[in-house]
Amino acid sequence: MPTNKTEPPEWRRVTLLVPFDGSALAETALTRAREFATYRDEEVVALTVVPDDESFAEERGWIGAGEPYDPDAVCTEFEGRVGELDAEATFRCEHPAPADHPTATTIDNVTQTIRRVAGELDVSIIFIGSENAGRVSMPVTSVGGPLSTDANYDVHIVRRAE
Repeated sequence: MPTNKTEPPEWRRVTLLVPFDGSALAETALTRAREFATYRDEEVVALTVVPDDESFAEERGWIGAGEPYDPDAVCTEFEGRVGELDAEATFRCEHPAPADHPTATTIDNVTQTIRRVAGELDVSIIFIGSENAGRVSMPVTSVGGPLSTDANYDVHIVRRAE
């Protein structure tokens, strides 16, 4: 006798993305992503986006005033920090291409890079460390706000560092 059995959907591992800028909030976001990933057997990718913009690096505390800026050294430093926080996480470092639009800011370029990587990885959730993401008034220095409005993935916003 024929049966109406259907095969379960193909299992696939889901990816969680953590934009990692070295801040205490980004570190907490990575920790939270790992907790979630362990519970659901998902992969964690920590993504550092390092633009070729000295003032951006200075604002983030990656370099001191007047110090030379080496984007590759920032990637190496953050890869080590991510490894210390979560040895199972995959680390990825990207250097955004210059913007096509003449009014685009460095934050726009960083946000677009995060969105591109999220699309490539078919990310289900982005864990963002941001004091301001999702508020009515968003500072222009945060990638959290623009990423939190994207409907292609869920967003977990970490507003308090551990």
